[in-house]
Amino acid sequence: MSSPITNRYDFVLLFDVENGNPNGDPDAGNMPRIDPETGHGIVTDVCLKRKVRNYVELCKQDAPGYRIYIKEGVPLNQNHEEAYKALDLDPKNAKLSDVEKARRWMCVNFFDVRTFGAVMSTEINCGQVRGPVQLNFSRSLDPIVQQEVTITRQTVTRIEDAGKERTMGRKHIVPYGLYRGEGYISARLANDPAKGTGFSEEDLELLWEALVNLFEHDRSAARGKMATRKLFVFKHESELGTAPAHKLFDLIRVKRCEGVAVPRSFEDYEVSVDREALPAGVELIEMV
Repeated sequence: MSSPITNRYDFVLLFDVENGNPNGDPDAGNMPRIDPETGHGIVTDVCLKRKVRNYVELCKQDAPGYRIYIKEGVPLNQNHEEAYKALDLDPKNAKLSDVEKARRWMCVNFFDVRTFGAVMSTEINCGQVRGPVQLNFSRSLDPIVQQEVTITRQTVTRIEDAGKERTMGRKHIVPYGLYRGEGYISARLANDPAKGTGFSEEDLELLWEALVNLFEHDRSAARGKMATRKLFVFKHESELGTAPAHKLFDLIRVKRCEGVAVPRSFEDYEVSVDREALPAGVELIEMV
């Protein structure tokens, strides 16, 4: 039986990209996302959650309790219908108690539902789940360069175009960027008797594993070289916690090394931790 989590956690994730596009913006021709006022790069929470989902699916291979709800090619209502069938309930005449049973079934069977939550109040209603794990947008430590690279294509698609010249294309990269993301894990939202998701210690260990290996099985020509560089975890001694998350995040400081004008590697940055200012009741664990 899974062990419920009994501690609140907050964490800081540092990851970088070299000659790749960490998160394309579909509203800007899939160029790397950027803060238009400051030029700093942005990676959305949705992007990182997708990578966590992919890692869990790769590791667990749809094992019982570790299926993935938000999955390419699988309509959400198909999963909802499966819940009602498993519980021998009629979705067309569902009572509030039936929706609650379906909600709990989804939490038990889908890792990402009990981790990140989900809005499942669609045509086939499985209710809504507020996930205990939440992420902020990640942001680069320095402004990034949205570099456009011209590429050539040696071949053509259609047989009738065989004699034509090579075609030209474009790809967008960030030469280098170090990004900082922050996240939160609420034991109370996991364990609440009425609306808890059942997120467990086993789930927590899998989440840490996924964050450490976030990019190891996510390689592509578009994303370049990406890597998790640091993962700092603040473990509170209680469910509700003993210190505000923003004050804990301030203890992790990242700055460019002296004399570095244009960062091009992780070694161009200095990461420091103010352990002396760590509040009572909070343990800092450096996982990477």
